[in-house]
Amino acid sequence: MRIKDIQNIFHHELDELYGKEEVNSFFFMLTETFFGLERFALALDPEYTISKEQETPLFAALSELKFEKPIQHILGKAHFFGLEFCVNEHTLIPRPETEELVQWMLDGIDNFKLEKLRILDIGTGSGCIPIALKKNLPNAEIIAIDISAEALKVAQKNAEMNEVDIQFIQADVLHLESLNFNRENSKLFDIIVSNPPYVRNLEKELMRKNVLEFEPDSALFVEDNNPLIFYDKIANLAKANLQPNGSLYFEINQYLGKEMIDLLTEKQFQNIELKKDIFGVDRMMKCGKL
Repeated sequence: MRIKDIQNIFHHELDELYGKEEVNSFFFMLTETFFGLERFALALDPEYTISKEQETPLFAALSELKFEKPIQHILGKAHFFGLEFCVNEHTLIPRPETEELVQWMLDGIDNFKLEKLRILDIGTGSGCIPIALKKNLPNAEIIAIDISAEALKVAQKNAEMNEVDIQFIQADVLHLESLNFNRENSKLFDIIVSNPPYVRNLEKELMRKNVLEFEPDSALFVEDNNPLIFYDKIANLAKANLQPNGSLYFEINQYLGKEMIDLLTEKQFQNIELKKDIFGVDRMMKCGKL
């Protein structure tokens, strides 16, 4: 069958669910992954034909997309900060907003006059934050923790695939009394960063099926009556484990910016900054320890 005809089937089956442009994006991601065909190649040869056997993975992907399975899970990979990451049901899919958080951190590194930074990522998931940082800060010592052993397997695989050395540790941040993950004598961190669970249960109705049914609840949701539980714990740990003039970075719930400022102010952090993402919503916070 012609690739063009299969593409038309994709549009017929999926346009109402996703929209034409997103369906095109899915289709070209699939053909590039399965056949090594770039988009322009198909445009140059609209008669390009594949065998019945080659059609099988495309139609299997079509069936999964109809059930709103994320394209990244179908392909088993996602892209973040110019790097490729393995993803599965045990990790969140890396998002563009988190890329902005990483860039904000890198932009602020000039404020540190150290040859070797010590950085901690809390709730690492796929490892996208520490791996992206390590690729850009090869001399940094980076430690990443997560409660999920399965997520850490994915993160370790991604670190190996991207050829970076990161220390991954399984730990539940809500039950940590300290962050004494020192390899040598130094115990304090220059930077602590976290993208913890922050979506309230009341916000589930705003989310698409591809997130609710295919990404891990434990990495997404918090109880409505205590939505800042992770931020409160991490801020307390940061106060005790950041170097003087060290920085704490968060990705946050867009609806809780004021509450986050109040929380960090109460804990006597300094230079609190709230930053919007590319979609114009409050998404990132930075503060410092004196």
